[in-house]
Amino acid sequence: MPESILPIVFVISLIILKITTKKYDFSLSGRIAMMVMLITTGIAHFVYAEGMALMLPEWIPFKQTLIFATGILEIVAGILLLIPKYQKWVGWGIILFFILIVPANIYAAIKHVNMQSAGYDGKGAAYLFYRIPLQVIFIGWVYFSAIKWPFKWGVGKHRNETYHINL
Repeated sequence: MPESILPIVFVISLIILKITTKKYDFSLSGRIAMMVMLITTGIAHFVYAEGMALMLPEWIPFKQTLIFATGILEIVAGILLLIPKYQKWVGWGIILFFILIVPANIYAAIKHVNMQSAGYDGKGAAYLFYRIPLQVIFIGWVYFSAIKWPFKWGVGKHRNETYHINL
């Protein structure tokens, strides 16, 4: 599951950054983890395009094209998270994207869409008890790693200036 990527890549990034820079950079590690998750889910848009198209209501045209376009968008947005010049605005864009896909998740749950098998044998409405809180976590993750680090040691006077913890 893509959500398991976040904590795993976060910890690995934190360790690698500590070894290479002698500092813990929580904000950068968070952005690296989100980048890897977005690239993974972006690739899934191509692997599971047929199943993802089922997540969209009948009245939406060009479903497969939309799925491919959002997959590319996720990959590009993930990469742009690592460029300080763009990270804040890309962060807001990703948050907006996470909000905009909630109706598709609700529709898919109501229709019992199974994205991987491209069928209607999915978990149904129970999936929303997992997915909606997960979207909130993703939104918080992006906000705190790309837009506003909530701790004094996380963001300097300038948006791109980061303080690090030396342990």
